Amino acid sequence: MYRIWYIFCIKFGTFIKMKENNIPIVDCPYGDYMIGDASGKLMNEYGRFPCKIKCGVFALLVRGTAHATINVTEYEFKANDVLLLEPGSFFLIRETSEDALVYWIVFGSSFLEKHTVNNRMSLSALQLHSPKISVSENHVQVLCKTYEAIVAALNAQPTMLDSEKMVHIFNLLQTSYTKYAHEQDDYLVKPLDRKTEIYQDYCQLVLKHYHEWHHVSQYADALRLTLPHLCSTIKQVGERTAGDIIIEAIITDAKSQLKITNLQIKEIALSLGFDNVAFFNRFFKSHVGVTPKTYRNS
Repeated sequence: MYRIWYIFCIKFGTFIKMKENNIPIVDCPYGDYMIGDASGKLMNEYGRFPCKIKCGVFALLVRGTAHATINVTEYEFKANDVLLLEPGSFFLIRETSEDALVYWIVFGSSFLEKHTVNNRMSLSALQLHSPKISVSENHVQVLCKTYEAIVAALNAQPTMLDSEKMVHIFNLLQTSYTKYAHEQDDYLVKPLDRKTEIYQDYCQLVLKHYHEWHHVSQYADALRLTLPHLCSTIKQVGERTAGDIIIEAIITDAKSQLKITNLQIKEIALSLGFDNVAFFNRFFKSHVGVTPKTYRNS
Protein backbone atom coordinates (compact mmCIF):
# COMPACT_ATOMS: atom_id res chain seq x y z
CA MET A 1 0.00 0.00 0.00
CA TYR A 2 2.80 2.42 0.85
CA ARG A 3 4.38 2.17 -2.59
CA ILE A 4 1.08 3.02 -4.28
CA TRP A 5 0.90 6.06 -2.05
CA TYR A 6 4.56 6.78 -2.79
CA ILE A 7 3.67 6.92 -6.50
CA PHE A 8 0.76 9.21 -5.60
CA CYS A 9 3.24 11.31 -3.62
CA ILE A 10 5.12 12.09 -6.81
CA LYS A 11 1.96 13.04 -8.66
CA PHE A 12 -0.36 14.34 -5.96
CA GLY A 13 1.82 15.15 -2.94
CA THR A 14 0.72 12.48 -0.51
CA PHE A 15 3.01 11.38 2.26
CA ILE A 16 3.52 8.94 5.10
CA LYS A 17 4.41 9.95 8.62
CA MET A 18 4.73 8.08 11.87
CA LYS A 19 2.59 8.20 14.97
CA GLU A 20 4.03 7.81 18.42
CA ASN A 21 3.70 4.02 18.24
CA ASN A 22 5.43 3.95 14.82
CA ILE A 23 2.37 2.97 12.77
CA PRO A 24 2.65 4.33 9.20
CA ILE A 25 -0.01 6.94 8.52
CA VAL A 26 -1.21 8.03 5.07
CA ASP A 27 -2.55 11.56 4.50
CA CYS A 28 -2.66 14.42 1.98
CA PRO A 29 -0.21 17.12 3.10
CA TYR A 30 -0.62 19.45 0.11
CA GLY A 31 -4.20 20.47 -0.43
CA ASP A 32 -7.41 19.15 1.00
CA TYR A 33 -8.24 16.46 -1.54
CA MET A 34 -6.96 14.15 -4.27
CA ILE A 35 -8.66 12.35 -7.15
CA GLY A 36 -7.31 9.47 -9.21
CA ASP A 37 -7.57 5.87 -10.36
CA ALA A 38 -5.54 2.69 -9.97
CA SER A 39 -5.34 -0.48 -12.04
CA GLY A 40 -5.29 -4.02 -10.70
CA LYS A 41 -1.83 -4.53 -12.14
CA LEU A 42 -0.50 -1.49 -10.28
CA MET A 43 -2.12 -2.53 -6.99
CA ASN A 44 -0.78 -6.09 -7.24
CA GLU A 45 2.71 -4.82 -7.99
CA TYR A 46 2.93 -2.15 -5.33
CA GLY A 47 -0.02 -2.36 -3.00
CA ARG A 48 0.48 -5.21 -0.57
CA PHE A 49 1.79 -3.25 2.40
CA PRO A 50 -0.47 -2.34 5.33
CA CYS A 51 -0.88 1.18 6.67
CA LYS A 52 -3.29 3.33 8.60
CA ILE A 53 -5.37 6.00 6.91
CA LYS A 54 -5.49 9.49 8.38
CA CYS A 55 -7.53 10.84 5.47
CA GLY A 56 -11.02 9.80 4.36
CA VAL A 57 -11.41 7.70 1.21
CA PHE A 58 -14.31 7.09 -1.17
CA ALA A 59 -13.56 4.45 -3.81
CA LEU A 60 -15.52 2.66 -6.54
CA LEU A 61 -14.42 -0.67 -8.01
CA VAL A 62 -15.42 -0.13 -11.63
CA ARG A 63 -14.39 -3.59 -12.79
CA GLY A 64 -12.57 -6.68 -11.57
CA THR A 65 -12.27 -8.05 -8.04
CA ALA A 66 -10.21 -7.27 -4.96
CA HIS A 67 -9.43 -8.77 -1.57
CA ALA A 68 -8.50 -6.45 1.31
CA THR A 69 -8.25 -6.31 5.09
CA ILE A 70 -9.88 -3.32 6.76
CA ASN A 71 -9.14 -3.00 10.46
CA VAL A 72 -9.32 -6.65 11.57
CA THR A 73 -11.80 -7.96 8.98
CA GLU A 74 -11.20 -9.35 5.49
CA TYR A 75 -13.47 -8.22 2.63
CA GLU A 76 -14.06 -9.39 -0.92
CA PHE A 77 -14.84 -6.64 -3.45
CA LYS A 78 -16.39 -7.01 -6.87
CA ALA A 79 -17.36 -4.61 -9.63
CA ASN A 80 -19.90 -1.98 -8.51
CA ASP A 81 -18.78 -2.08 -4.88
CA VAL A 82 -18.28 1.26 -3.15
CA LEU A 83 -15.78 1.61 -0.30
CA LEU A 84 -15.67 4.22 2.44
CA LEU A 85 -12.62 4.41 4.71
CA GLU A 86 -12.76 6.67 7.72
CA PRO A 87 -9.67 8.20 9.32
CA GLY A 88 -7.94 5.69 11.53
CA SER A 89 -8.78 2.68 9.37
CA PHE A 90 -6.15 -0.04 9.12
CA PHE A 91 -5.96 -0.97 5.43
CA LEU A 92 -4.18 -3.71 3.49
CA ILE A 93 -4.75 -4.67 -0.15
CA ARG A 94 -4.19 -8.42 -0.36
CA GLU A 95 -4.94 -9.16 -3.99
CA THR A 96 -6.68 -7.63 -7.02
CA SER A 97 -7.53 -9.08 -10.40
CA GLU A 98 -5.35 -7.85 -13.26
CA ASP A 99 -8.34 -6.22 -14.96
CA ALA A 100 -9.40 -4.28 -11.85
CA LEU A 101 -9.96 -0.53 -12.04
CA VAL A 102 -10.62 1.67 -9.01
CA TYR A 103 -11.75 5.29 -9.03
CA TRP A 104 -10.95 7.07 -5.76
CA ILE A 105 -11.39 10.44 -4.10
CA VAL A 106 -9.42 11.23 -0.95
CA PHE A 107 -10.23 13.98 1.55
CA GLY A 108 -7.28 14.96 3.74
CA SER A 109 -7.37 15.28 7.51
CA SER A 110 -7.16 19.08 7.23
CA PHE A 111 -10.31 19.08 5.07
CA LEU A 112 -12.17 16.77 7.46
CA GLU A 113 -11.17 18.85 10.47
CA LYS A 114 -12.67 21.94 8.84
CA HIS A 115 -15.81 20.42 7.36
CA THR A 116 -16.86 17.47 9.55
CA VAL A 117 -17.47 16.89 13.24
CA ASN A 118 -14.53 15.48 15.21
CA ASN A 119 -12.64 14.59 12.02
CA ARG A 120 -15.18 11.86 11.28
CA MET A 121 -17.00 11.24 8.05
CA SER A 122 -20.40 11.17 9.75
CA LEU A 123 -21.07 7.57 8.79
CA SER A 124 -19.67 5.81 11.83
CA ALA A 125 -22.89 3.95 12.59
CA LEU A 126 -23.06 2.60 9.06
CA GLN A 127 -19.41 1.68 8.95
CA LEU A 128 -19.63 -0.38 12.10
CA HIS A 129 -21.62 -2.80 9.96
CA SER A 130 -19.49 -2.72 6.81
CA PRO A 131 -17.18 -0.25 5.04
CA LYS A 132 -18.49 -1.37 1.64
CA ILE A 133 -21.80 -1.40 -0.20
CA SER A 134 -22.86 -2.73 -3.60
CA VAL A 135 -24.73 -0.43 -5.97
CA SER A 136 -26.75 -1.06 -9.11
CA GLU A 137 -25.35 -0.75 -12.62
CA ASN A 138 -27.41 2.41 -13.18
CA HIS A 139 -25.99 4.01 -10.06
CA VAL A 140 -22.46 2.99 -11.09
CA GLN A 141 -22.90 4.80 -14.40
CA VAL A 142 -23.95 7.93 -12.52
CA LEU A 143 -20.98 7.65 -10.15
CA CYS A 144 -18.56 7.16 -13.07
CA LYS A 145 -19.91 10.20 -14.88
CA THR A 146 -19.68 12.20 -11.65
CA TYR A 147 -16.06 11.11 -11.18
CA GLU A 148 -15.18 12.01 -14.78
CA ALA A 149 -16.80 15.42 -14.41
CA ILE A 150 -14.83 16.08 -11.22
CA VAL A 151 -11.56 15.07 -12.91
CA ALA A 152 -12.32 17.30 -15.90
CA ALA A 153 -13.10 20.25 -13.61
CA LEU A 154 -9.92 19.64 -11.64
CA ASN A 155 -7.76 19.49 -14.78
CA ALA A 156 -9.30 22.57 -16.42
CA GLN A 157 -7.00 25.58 -16.87
CA PRO A 158 -7.54 27.37 -14.63
CA THR A 159 -9.00 24.65 -12.41
CA MET A 160 -12.72 24.85 -11.74
CA LEU A 161 -12.37 23.25 -8.29
CA ASP A 162 -11.23 24.54 -4.95
CA SER A 163 -11.74 23.44 -1.35
CA GLU A 164 -15.02 25.33 -0.98
CA LYS A 165 -16.50 23.61 -4.04
CA MET A 166 -15.18 20.26 -2.85
CA VAL A 167 -17.30 20.64 0.28
CA HIS A 168 -20.37 20.29 -1.93
CA ILE A 169 -18.91 17.22 -3.65
CA PHE A 170 -18.06 15.72 -0.27
CA ASN A 171 -21.64 16.27 0.92
CA LEU A 172 -22.99 14.75 -2.30
CA LEU A 173 -20.84 11.65 -1.82
CA GLN A 174 -21.96 11.35 1.79
CA THR A 175 -25.63 11.65 0.85
CA SER A 176 -25.31 9.18 -2.02
CA TYR A 177 -23.44 6.64 0.09
CA THR A 178 -26.06 6.82 2.83
CA LYS A 179 -28.89 6.52 0.31
CA TYR A 180 -27.36 3.46 -1.35
CA ALA A 181 -26.70 1.88 2.04
CA HIS A 182 -30.26 2.30 3.21
CA GLU A 183 -31.55 0.55 0.09
CA GLN A 184 -29.85 -2.66 1.18
CA ASP A 185 -31.67 -4.66 3.81
CA ASP A 186 -28.56 -6.49 4.91
CA TYR A 187 -26.72 -3.23 5.44
CA LEU A 188 -29.25 -1.21 7.38
CA VAL A 189 -28.19 -0.37 10.91
CA LYS A 190 -30.67 -2.15 13.12
CA PRO A 191 -30.78 -2.55 16.88
CA LEU A 192 -27.80 -4.75 17.69
CA ASP A 193 -28.16 -7.93 19.64
CA ARG A 194 -25.87 -8.11 22.61
CA LYS A 195 -23.45 -10.60 21.03
CA THR A 196 -22.87 -8.41 17.96
CA GLU A 197 -22.39 -5.39 20.19
CA ILE A 198 -19.76 -7.26 22.22
CA TYR A 199 -17.97 -8.31 19.03
CA GLN A 200 -17.82 -4.74 17.72
CA ASP A 201 -16.69 -3.36 21.07
CA TYR A 202 -13.98 -6.02 21.25
CA CYS A 203 -12.65 -5.30 17.75
CA GLN A 204 -12.50 -1.57 18.45
CA LEU A 205 -10.71 -2.21 21.73
CA VAL A 206 -8.17 -4.47 20.02
CA LEU A 207 -7.38 -1.78 17.45
CA LYS A 208 -6.78 0.66 20.28
CA HIS A 209 -4.69 -1.54 22.57
CA TYR A 210 -3.09 -4.40 20.58
CA HIS A 211 0.39 -2.87 20.96
CA GLU A 212 0.12 -3.15 24.74
CA TRP A 213 -2.52 -5.82 25.50
CA HIS A 214 -1.74 -9.25 24.05
CA HIS A 215 -4.01 -11.40 26.20
CA VAL A 216 -7.75 -11.84 25.71
CA SER A 217 -8.22 -11.70 29.49
CA GLN A 218 -7.14 -8.03 29.47
CA TYR A 219 -9.94 -7.20 27.04
CA ALA A 220 -12.42 -9.25 29.03
CA ASP A 221 -11.56 -7.22 32.12
CA ALA A 222 -11.91 -3.94 30.20
CA LEU A 223 -15.31 -5.00 28.84
CA ARG A 224 -16.35 -6.37 32.25
CA LEU A 225 -17.06 -9.80 30.83
CA THR A 226 -15.94 -13.24 31.88
CA LEU A 227 -13.21 -14.71 29.72
CA PRO A 228 -15.28 -17.77 28.62
CA HIS A 229 -18.25 -15.56 27.69
CA LEU A 230 -16.11 -13.19 25.64
CA CYS A 231 -14.29 -16.00 23.83
CA SER A 232 -17.48 -17.90 22.96
CA THR A 233 -19.22 -14.72 21.78
CA ILE A 234 -16.36 -13.65 19.50
CA LYS A 235 -16.12 -17.14 18.02
CA GLN A 236 -19.86 -17.32 17.42
CA VAL A 237 -20.22 -13.87 15.82
CA GLY A 238 -16.89 -13.53 14.01
CA GLU A 239 -16.19 -17.20 13.20
CA ARG A 240 -12.63 -16.84 14.51
CA THR A 241 -11.16 -16.74 17.98
CA ALA A 242 -10.63 -13.64 20.08
CA GLY A 243 -6.92 -14.40 20.10
CA ASP A 244 -6.82 -14.57 16.30
CA ILE A 245 -8.07 -10.98 16.10
CA ILE A 246 -5.29 -9.75 18.39
CA ILE A 247 -2.69 -11.69 16.41
CA GLU A 248 -3.97 -10.30 13.09
CA ALA A 249 -3.64 -6.72 14.36
CA ILE A 250 -0.10 -7.28 15.71
CA ILE A 251 1.14 -9.10 12.60
CA THR A 252 -0.38 -6.53 10.23
CA ASP A 253 1.34 -3.69 12.09
CA ALA A 254 4.63 -5.61 12.26
CA LYS A 255 4.60 -6.29 8.51
CA SER A 256 3.88 -2.63 7.87
CA GLN A 257 6.81 -1.41 9.96
CA LEU A 258 9.18 -4.00 8.54
CA LYS A 259 8.44 -2.98 4.95
CA ILE A 260 7.97 0.76 5.37
CA THR A 261 10.38 1.87 8.09
CA ASN A 262 14.09 1.50 8.77
CA LEU A 263 13.50 0.79 12.44
CA GLN A 264 15.53 -2.01 13.98
CA ILE A 265 13.58 -5.19 14.62
CA LYS A 266 14.12 -4.69 18.33
CA GLU A 267 12.49 -1.25 18.11
CA ILE A 268 9.52 -2.68 16.22
CA ALA A 269 9.16 -5.43 18.81
CA LEU A 270 9.15 -2.87 21.63
CA SER A 271 6.57 -0.70 19.85
CA LEU A 272 4.28 -3.74 19.68
CA GLY A 273 4.65 -4.61 23.34
CA PHE A 274 7.35 -7.30 23.14
CA ASP A 275 10.15 -6.81 25.66
CA ASN A 276 12.04 -9.81 24.31
CA VAL A 277 13.06 -9.58 20.65
CA ALA A 278 13.71 -13.33 20.49
CA PHE A 279 10.11 -13.99 21.54
CA PHE A 280 8.88 -11.49 18.94
CA ASN A 281 10.92 -13.30 16.26
CA ARG A 282 9.38 -16.64 17.24
CA PHE A 283 5.89 -15.12 17.39
CA PHE A 284 6.25 -13.56 13.94
CA LYS A 285 7.70 -16.70 12.34
CA SER A 286 4.99 -18.93 13.82
CA HIS A 287 2.27 -16.84 12.16
CA VAL A 288 3.98 -15.67 8.97
CA GLY A 289 6.28 -18.60 8.24
CA VAL A 290 9.51 -16.58 8.07
CA THR A 291 11.50 -14.45 10.49
CA PRO A 292 11.02 -10.66 10.59
CA LYS A 293 14.44 -10.18 8.95
CA THR A 294 13.62 -12.56 6.11
CA TYR A 295 10.24 -10.90 5.61
CA ARG A 296 11.84 -7.43 5.49
CA ASN A 297 14.38 -8.56 2.89
CA SER A 298 11.87 -10.44 0.72
